[in-house]
Amino acid sequence: MNTQIPPATKGLALLQQIHWIADPLHYMNTRFREYGDIFSSYILGVEKPWIFVSHPQGIQKILTDDAFEAPGSVNKLLTPLTGENSIFMLEGNRHKRERKLLMPSFHGERMRDYGQLITEITQKVMSQIPSRKTFIVRDIMQEISLDVIIRVVFGVYEPERYHQLKRLLSGMVEVFKSPLSSSFLFFPILQQDFGAWSPWGYFLKQRQQIDELLYAEIRERREKPDESRTDMLHLMMAARDEEGNAMTDQELRDELLTLLLAGHETTATAMSWALYWIHRQPEVYEKLMQELTSLPADADGMDIFRLPYLTAVCQETLRIYPVAMLTFSRMNKESVDLMGYQLPPETLVVGCIYLTHRREDLYPQADQFKPERFLERKFSPYEFLPFGGGARLCLGMALAQYEMKLVLATILLNYELKLAEKSPVKGSRRGLTLAPKGGIKMELLNQHSQL
Repeated sequence: MNTQIPPATKGLALLQQIHWIADPLHYMNTRFREYGDIFSSYILGVEKPWIFVSHPQGIQKILTDDAFEAPGSVNKLLTPLTGENSIFMLEGNRHKRERKLLMPSFHGERMRDYGQLITEITQKVMSQIPSRKTFIVRDIMQEISLDVIIRVVFGVYEPERYHQLKRLLSGMVEVFKSPLSSSFLFFPILQQDFGAWSPWGYFLKQRQQIDELLYAEIRERREKPDESRTDMLHLMMAARDEEGNAMTDQELRDELLTLLLAGHETTATAMSWALYWIHRQPEVYEKLMQELTSLPADADGMDIFRLPYLTAVCQETLRIYPVAMLTFSRMNKESVDLMGYQLPPETLVVGCIYLTHRREDLYPQADQFKPERFLERKFSPYEFLPFGGGARLCLGMALAQYEMKLVLATILLNYELKLAEKSPVKGSRRGLTLAPKGGIKMELLNQHSQL
């Protein structure tokens, strides 16, 4: 048995970091061609390599074997965005407690309450697009998903606070929209506050103003409780742990920003990719429209959610360009065998979602968009894992899928769009995620009423 860690990428660690930040797809594809299912990479510096795993058996082991734990400390680069009390940062018993407190907010029955609101938000945003003019799809999807977060998650309706929060939240996430600006997260030395005119100073000012609004909202909710509310903040404030303790104001604030990061940017990107593929391949559009228009007049959000071809389109969208490229890191507590390598204790391991989703042995012609593959075969949680897995499985998975399907159905049944891209759109880094380069250009041709 090989007692060494898997083969490491050649070259200086700094150059590897720059390559990973600037062009993660080229980085992963190149390393897979060179080393295969498992390799070491120094993308976070020279102290510890990350072991990239893209074989389903290896991924199953790191997600389910008790030898591996999911330390929150590894995610410290997210601290400026989410805070120390984010579920991303917690581990052990604190992590389990937080998941239990947050879980009721994402219960399936709650989804029905949010369906009509998601549809109304989509209609409102889409109705503002001028006909026969090119627009950027991702900008529109971001506006929709941000509105959903503010109303469904934060539960903010008061006009002045709503508009302030929308402007500030949008501005904060835009700071990291390009590979260059994303460097602030990967290189803490760049996190220097030279005033509001500097990128990091601007980010800190935005974050401070957001904090003031969120804490004011939380304070008012505590002073004037309203049991009729159904938003997630209300449910989070009502939750109690086994000892009867509620979440603190700081915990609520950090989890709200976590939900913003995990549920706003990611869903906007996924919906953008879906509209691109649907309109790039006429046969997909026609088949999907046939399914959508066959819905009964009294169909609700859950009827749309269960549509098989729409589900397959969303799954294939999340496969071909997964928004999250990697699972959360795992670390082995003791020496452990992983795919023939005897890893020393405290080795950092990640499942490479992107490379797993591009495996030809799982997904023949993996670079082609084929929703039918999800109708013909059921993939395991270690072969298809756009929301991660194990103890770090995304809590908002159900809401994200529900929102994605309702938004797509609302747009397709009410608006005729045309793809305005002359060349294929490729994936590019946007913060910690994989988004369509350029945002995807489309044109609104016509509006019709089907719903």
